[in-house]
Amino acid sequence: MIRTHHGNIQTSYLDQDFVKSNDFEQLKKAAQVLQGLITDTAVVKRGNEKHIIKEFKEALDWLLAEAKKGINIQRYKGLGEMNPAQLWETTMDPNNRRLLRAQIEDSILTDEIFTTLMGDVVEPRREFIEKNALQVINLDV
Repeated sequence: MIRTHHGNIQTSYLDQDFVKSNDFEQLKKAAQVLQGLITDTAVVKRGNEKHIIKEFKEALDWLLAEAKKGINIQRYKGLGEMNPAQLWETTMDPNNRRLLRAQIEDSILTDEIFTTLMGDVVEPRREFIEKNALQVINLDV
């Protein structure tokens, strides 16, 4: 698939591993359910708002835009990028913060994982992410 995104041409390929994967099977099932769902007179509604659509992606895009109205989403790479008020509100205020203990019994394994994820060498971190990426259940991107 070739598409233009922000003025850059992007080419995507589906390899055999993906075509044989469970993700691909789920996509095929979803496509079968959605096939023929959108007609010439299709309308998507949210509250009192209505929008005429010609394809499913258009409905999804409109609904997401509607859901985001009045919401401000910000992402930071680290806490140091936040201003003091935001840091207090989201992280430092004892009424809002959550402290969770992450514990690995084996101190050698703990050190290896910490060094892999926080160290200066990129390749082991990339390999760790590739190896464990499909096990992620909840990811904020």
